[in-house]
Amino acid sequence: MRILFVCTGNICRSPMGELLLPRFLPDPGITSDSAGTRGLPQHPIDPNSAKLMSYANIDSSSFRSKRITPQIAADADLILCFEQHHIRDVATVLPQAARYTFLLTDFANLCGYCAQQGMLAGTTREQKLVAAINNASLVRPMLPDPMTIPDPYRKDLTAFVQAHNAICQSLDLIARATAAPAPTGHPAA
Repeated sequence: MRILFVCTGNICRSPMGELLLPRFLPDPGITSDSAGTRGLPQHPIDPNSAKLMSYANIDSSSFRSKRITPQIAADADLILCFEQHHIRDVATVLPQAARYTFLLTDFANLCGYCAQQGMLAGTTREQKLVAAINNASLVRPMLPDPMTIPDPYRKDLTAFVQAHNAICQSLDLIARATAAPAPTGHPAA
């Protein structure tokens, strides 16, 4: 499963999502990527995002931004955005991607709700993520209003920390909701 993070410039929020995802979903069948709706191709990650990644022992020095294309959107199985206009921009680039495009915080809430309701069928994390996508239209009315993760671009480090923390909270909720059930065993006699 390929998860694509999309923000505006692909230098602040979406690179953090791409680079942090493997920490929360350490599954060889799940890969992460990112793109921007108005990104400058080949731009390095924002220095404040890079600083936060280094605090997490993640080397972001080779990261380079790219702009979303129909092919990049089509190659994704799940697209996670940070603001509503990103979702609209993805739908403009590839209309059929609308079915699997969500705000990151909204998808986290979707996974959490589906897990609580026993709606995440499957034994693998990938199967559970697909189940969440497939249940989205049914579950949407039960979820809180989606929250955006504001763009920290050209703001101080505090704004980047807030975005980073919101990304981590969402990824943690997705990870917990899609985790494999604990093995059940019988106590030794």
